[in-house]
Amino acid sequence: MKNYGQFCPLVQATQLLCERWTLIVVREFIAGSTRFSELQKGVPTMSPTLLSTRIKQLLAAGVIKKEGEQGNFSYQLTQAGQELRPIVELLGAWGHRWAISDLSNGDLDAGLLMWDMRRSINASVFPDKKVVVQFEYPDAPQGAKKWWLISEQGEIDLCLNDPGYEVNLVINASLAIMTAVWTCQMKFNDAVKTKKIKVLGDAHLAKNLQNWICSSLLSKLGTLDEIPPLNWKFT
Repeated sequence: MKNYGQFCPLVQATQLLCERWTLIVVREFIAGSTRFSELQKGVPTMSPTLLSTRIKQLLAAGVIKKEGEQGNFSYQLTQAGQELRPIVELLGAWGHRWAISDLSNGDLDAGLLMWDMRRSINASVFPDKKVVVQFEYPDAPQGAKKWWLISEQGEIDLCLNDPGYEVNLVINASLAIMTAVWTCQMKFNDAVKTKKIKVLGDAHLAKNLQNWICSSLLSKLGTLDEIPPLNWKFT
């Protein structure tokens, strides 16, 4: 970690947190990831070696702790890590207001989008029975064009290969459009009305899609128009 040679608490914090990828890894812990494999799904373009290094740094700094036995352990946020939650959320809100992605191809990732859906969607919005939603992204790379989200007994599962179950809904959209909906840049129902998203299948389930196709961490803070200005005063 780079040492700026200043005792200022802000400088000390940035020395730890502003290393490349560090805050993104913290975001993954806040989102609920506890194992190395789960973290990798949230940072698919980060090398395993660098991810391992950042985890070791966060462990050494007391931001996270390791629990369990060798070969079967998990990571948990400490109190210091939990206190980073509002900082990460505010940065997300600021980014939504001032640094939002133009959703160019370089920012699009079907795997990351679907993984975020899988861990963020509230299963309680679905009926008690098994519900299978198939997503189709015609413009996604080969091998990432079709995904299946499965809701059953309060759990959400994600499959890249056809699980063989009856499909209740099929959602067809470009990767950019679905990402815009997920990041609250566009409302799902508006995208359907303008035929940017096509929905086939159970009409009753389709009516409730707007209730869960906007459940990313940022959406819990509100949409772009609802995020209040950050009027901080330092004395």
